[in-house]
Amino acid sequence: MNILPVHTAETAPEGSLPVFDRMQKDFGFIPNLTAVFAESPALVEGYWALADSYTKTTLTPIEQEVVLMTNNQLNQCDYCTAAHTMAAHMKNIPEDTIEALRNGTPIADPKLEALHVFTRRINEARGWVSEEDIQAFLNAGFTQANILDVIMGTSLKLMSNYSNHIAQTPIDAPFQKYAPTTKDQAVA
Repeated sequence: MNILPVHTAETAPEGSLPVFDRMQKDFGFIPNLTAVFAESPALVEGYWALADSYTKTTLTPIEQEVVLMTNNQLNQCDYCTAAHTMAAHMKNIPEDTIEALRNGTPIADPKLEALHVFTRRINEARGWVSEEDIQAFLNAGFTQANILDVIMGTSLKLMSNYSNHIAQTPIDAPFQKYAPTTKDQAVA
């Protein structure tokens, strides 16, 4: 049952319209994620503010996608998996890395794999990671600031993944070719 509407500019609460204008300008369309979030002007504004802040973290753009896609796969969010697969292609992330992230399998690049593993641990342990988990992450070349940035990315995905589950958000046409298959969503 879909209990959350996919708003249009005509049906969205007035407080959500500035974000609609921004999405139209930035993407050329209103992503269904934004259209669902619009039911709560505070959520739609807060989500995109956090997303903007996340791009300013100490993680590289590729590392940011690793965190986001790892959470999408773990949380089995079809919408976000499709959208971030497209984003990963736009960032020229290698195809084998994208497939590993979609499938929850190891990444060939050792540093990205350490990030992938640590992000999984943050999610699975609900933040209660061990000292060994932290040390392995730091030994891979990451920093204490990176630990907090992984938590930030995980928080961002919690908002979108869980909302998409409840809303059963339809995947937008531009992301359709990246929609997950059953094998992509197997939780490793």
